[in-house]
Amino acid sequence: MTASIGSTAGLTAGQEGGARSRRGADLIVKSNLLLVFLALCVVASLLAPQFLTGRNIANLLQQSSLTGIVAIGMTMVVLTAGIDLSVGSVAAFGGMTVALLMAAGVPVLPAILLTVTAGAAFGAVMGGLSAYLSLPAFMTTLAGLTAIRGLTYLLTDGKPAEAGGSEAFQLLGGGFIGYVPIAGIIFVVITILAAVVLRGTTFGEYVYAVGSNKEAARLSGLPVRGVITTVFAVSGALAALAGVLLTSRLTVGQPTAFNGLELDAIAAVVLGGTNLFGGRGGVFGTFVAVLLLSVLRNLCNLLGLGSFFQMVVTGLILLVALILNMLIERRGARA
Repeated sequence: MTASIGSTAGLTAGQEGGARSRRGADLIVKSNLLLVFLALCVVASLLAPQFLTGRNIANLLQQSSLTGIVAIGMTMVVLTAGIDLSVGSVAAFGGMTVALLMAAGVPVLPAILLTVTAGAAFGAVMGGLSAYLSLPAFMTTLAGLTAIRGLTYLLTDGKPAEAGGSEAFQLLGGGFIGYVPIAGIIFVVITILAAVVLRGTTFGEYVYAVGSNKEAARLSGLPVRGVITTVFAVSGALAALAGVLLTSRLTVGQPTAFNGLELDAIAAVVLGGTNLFGGRGGVFGTFVAVLLLSVLRNLCNLLGLGSFFQMVVTGLILLVALILNMLIERRGARA
């Protein structure tokens, strides 16, 4: 009897040890991107001593904030198993629109609100076409990419537009509080708000449910079409906001701005661990991924490496991220 109790106690201790080991391994797997980011920061500080200066960190956060804001909206779209290729064009349109509105004498706040609303409307139209007509989001947003970019060129016949405006408007995209850029603060606030919506509200549960199994969500009575239209509207609004921030920083609206932004945003979403087929992922992974890609580009610039080299390295990192995500999913399927 005593031997039996001892054997049971030993078995239980062994099981607890195994469970702790698995939890530790799972934590490392789930935190792999953050660990890679921290390791990259250490390497960057060793290779380029100027990396850790306050000015460089502030510039890095400011430069990454616009892509990050767009990537947060893209994350919500991808979580519903969609994709938004029009964000670069919507951002350029937003930058031009706010410049033209302010040049026409519209006050700062109404100009920004009108611009963001226009971006949301573009997103809602493309999301609505995808949701209600069952058109592939890839095709509707690809059409939006071309049409909205063309509309942006038509606004001023392809010429930049002077924004003018007050110092308060210029501070929005180019100002600092201490060493912290205001655009970076906006990026952090939007990330936190998106995380709260996705993880703490019924709408967030709908987003994950639609992305996991659209047909099951529809049969369960969830407003699938409304959810898809809404996340595209959010993506469009955030893209337009990024355009506003760029115009604020440059004081000029550029119709050629944000070329290729959609690829940078998708890269950050994928690197952040969000499943391209929807239902799994989150905005904090995207947040870390945006910073990681920015640190990588910043390090290449500090080391004097060309943009072609940066493209190769970024592509290789994305490939590694995809392989890691696949391994994590297989591990989850076996568990």
